[in-house]
Amino acid sequence: MHPKTVPPDRISRYGRQEKMRLDKWLWAARFFKTRKLAAEAISGGKVHLNGQRSKPGKDVRQGNRLTISKNGLHWEIEILQLPRQRRPASEAVNFYTESETSRKQREDELALLRAARASSPMRTEGRPNKKDRRLIHRFKQEH
Repeated sequence: MHPKTVPPDRISRYGRQEKMRLDKWLWAARFFKTRKLAAEAISGGKVHLNGQRSKPGKDVRQGNRLTISKNGLHWEIEILQLPRQRRPASEAVNFYTESETSRKQREDELALLRAARASSPMRTEGRPNKKDRRLIHRFKQEH
């Protein structure tokens, strides 16, 4: 079967796709870079379908609710569309709707992560070069 064709049992009589694999939907909606990463997250319990753990091959439909945990961030979304193929990020945001509390909580978590990153010391790459050493010596002499 050609990768862009949809099996007949997944198409309604109106020509719309009725169901889609969970890992494929997460990849198409750009939550994960590859389907393999999406499948690993689902198998690892990071994605819940309608409040329950699921398998990567589970069929999702419009109206299903997903809870996604990724890199310390959480999304609570409802599926609006089942795309036939992966689309640009600007279009992928139309495939789902996120609850207001989820969006607010995620923005707060991002703000905390940014603050923690800003407060941690900067990492340097290897040993200081000649210019860096001069700055260090100048700083030590002044204090």
